[in-house]
Amino acid sequence: MLDIRFVRENPELVKENIRKKYQDHKLTLVDEVIELDRQCRAAKQAADDLRAERNKYSKMIGGLMAKGQREEAEAAKKLVTEKAEALAAAEKQEEELAEAVKKIMMVIPNIIGPEVPIGKDDSENVEVQRYGEPVVPDFDVPYHTDIMETFAGIDLDAARKVAGNGFYYLMGDIARLHSAVISYARDFMIDRGFTYCIPPYMIRSEVVTGVMSFAEMEAMMYKIEGEDLFLIGTSEHSMIGKFIDTIHDEAALPYTLTSYSPCFRKEKGAHGLEERGVYRIHQFEKQEMIVVCRPDESPVWFDKLWQNTVDLIRSMDIPVRTLECCSGDLADLKVRSIDVEAWSPRQKKYFEVGSCSNLGDAQARRLKIRVNGKKGKYFAHTLNNTVVAPPRMLIAFLENNLQADGSVRIPEALRPYMGGKEKLEPKA
Repeated sequence: MLDIRFVRENPELVKENIRKKYQDHKLTLVDEVIELDRQCRAAKQAADDLRAERNKYSKMIGGLMAKGQREEAEAAKKLVTEKAEALAAAEKQEEELAEAVKKIMMVIPNIIGPEVPIGKDDSENVEVQRYGEPVVPDFDVPYHTDIMETFAGIDLDAARKVAGNGFYYLMGDIARLHSAVISYARDFMIDRGFTYCIPPYMIRSEVVTGVMSFAEMEAMMYKIEGEDLFLIGTSEHSMIGKFIDTIHDEAALPYTLTSYSPCFRKEKGAHGLEERGVYRIHQFEKQEMIVVCRPDESPVWFDKLWQNTVDLIRSMDIPVRTLECCSGDLADLKVRSIDVEAWSPRQKKYFEVGSCSNLGDAQARRLKIRVNGKKGKYFAHTLNNTVVAPPRMLIAFLENNLQADGSVRIPEALRPYMGGKEKLEPKA
C-alpha cells in the first residue's frame, strides 16, 4: 500500500504506474482518493477545533461557579454539550472518510521498480540468465506420474476418493525423496545464515489483507467456516505476519528466516495436461525464505534470495533459468519479481519452480512493521522467495535424473537424506 501523501504529491506518477500495469480501470481512483483524503483531513481539522473549544469551555465552568456566576456557568455547560455533539459527528465523519481512503489505497498498485519490463501478462516476462545445460535424453521421458508409478510411489485414485481432485498419496521411495528434498533445502538455508522456523498454518484476516491483495486472497485462500482464520497458501504470509504491529531497532535488521509449512490453495480454473498430476494441487509442502530489512538493503537481498534458489536447484543437477516478471504479471503489492524455472526434458521447455519478490514497504505499511532509525521511524521492506516446493519440484528432479533403464539417479548433495542411496530402482 502506498503512502497517501505520496499519492497526493505524485498523482501523475501513480497514474502512469497504473497504466504500466494495464489496470486503466483504476485510474479514476487516484483523483477519487485524493478528494476523499482532502475531506478526511478537513474533518479531522474540524474535530480538532471542536475538541479544543469543548475543552476551553469545560475549563471555564469551574472558575465561573467559584465566582458565583451560575448563569454564565450554565451557558458554558450548554456550549460544552453542543461542542461535544458536533465533535461526535465530526469524528464519525472522519472515521468514515479514513476508511473510504484506506479501501481505495488497498487496491492502488505499488510503484514497480525501474528494472521491471513493461508487458501485459506472463507471456511477456523476460529471460535473464540460464544456469546449466538443458539436456534432452535419447530415450522417451514419461509423464511425471507415470515415472512415480514405476516406483509404486503415487496413488491419485485413492486420494480422489478421500479428498477429491488436486490431492495425492505419495509412498515409498517417492515419499522419502519428497521429504529428503525438504530437509536438504532446510539445511541449505541454515548453512546460509537463515534462522529456521515452523509457523502457524492458519492466519487471521488482518494478516491476510496485510500480506496480499484482495484478488489474490479470493483466488487462493481457504476460509475456516465460523472463525476468523484462513489456511495459509504459503508460509510467507504467516512469517511476515509474525512482525505485525511491531517496532524494531535499526541495528537488529535484517531478519533472515527460512520456514517450512504445508500450503493450501484453491487453484481455481481448468488446467491442461501439463498441470495435472502433482503440478497444480490444493495441498503441498514448501520451504520458504523471507527477509525484513532496511529500504536501502532490499535490492541487495532480492538478488541474494533468488540466487539461493538457483544454487540449491543446480546442486541437484537440474538446469534452471531466471525470468524478470513484467509489469502486468506483478501482483499489486510487488515492486519486482523474478521467477526461477527448471528444465523439463519431457516438455523440452522450462517451468516455474520458485518465485522471488521484493514488496518494498507495502506489507510493512499494512501490518505496521516499523523501524526506529537514526532519523526517526520508518517502515521496513519485506522480501520472500521459494527455496523449494515439492511435489512440483519432484517433477523436475525425476525428469532430469531419470536414466534409460528407468532408475533415478540421486545427486551427491541429496544422498545423505536418502540413506546413502545413489539411485532409485523401479519396482518389479
